[in-house]
Amino acid sequence: MPDGSLSLPARLYLLAWDTTRRKITGTAHLHHLVRAGALTELAQRGLLVDDEGIATPVDLDARTGDPVLDGLLDLVRESRPRRWKTWVTLRARFTLVAVREQLAAEGYLRAEKRRALGIFPSVDYTLRRVAVADALREEARQVLDGSVPAAEVSDRDAAVVALAAAAELRTLLSGRDRRRRKDRIEELTERSGAAAPALRRVVREVRTAVIAAAAASAPAGG
Repeated sequence: MPDGSLSLPARLYLLAWDTTRRKITGTAHLHHLVRAGALTELAQRGLLVDDEGIATPVDLDARTGDPVLDGLLDLVRESRPRRWKTWVTLRARFTLVAVREQLAAEGYLRAEKRRALGIFPSVDYTLRRVAVADALREEARQVLDGSVPAAEVSDRDAAVVALAAAAELRTLLSGRDRRRRKDRIEELTERSGAAAPALRRVVREVRTAVIAAAAASAPAGG
């Protein structure tokens, strides 16, 4: 995918932008999706491992150099042991805020300070690098379409599509697309954790937690 410096959570955040309307419209639970991306990348890097279902840091001093990923690593280290599915939702907005701040600092977003109701300070974010978001989306759609065998897709690109589909990210695919591409999404989920059986279990558990979060936030009868 373009701009290889972008982390998995950053890519998922940018994919949620509707570049025509210049606003985030992809999902109602973006914080869960971004957190799932951060957990998956840390697992793919071998910095978080599975210990009987518990997300466990392998090294108390290891760092990635990415403030978003390192912030989550610190949070996991400082907290009591918890399962992967718990970390998908627990304080997930912490990671979302960190991703936004990182992307603003690197010029992908523009941060504009204002006062809500004329009193309370807040920050609005707008997308600056529209071409990057469009390119990420086009590459993700090519991965989803299946023109390249799943075995030849990178584990990070596979995880982008697998997690986006789990979160029902409408800027990438519709509900009809998810049903039509079900087998391909399963292949990409497997590819996301292809490095080791334990990693494959982690990816599946994180993806399942995202699906559960999406279902819980869906409107009644929807």
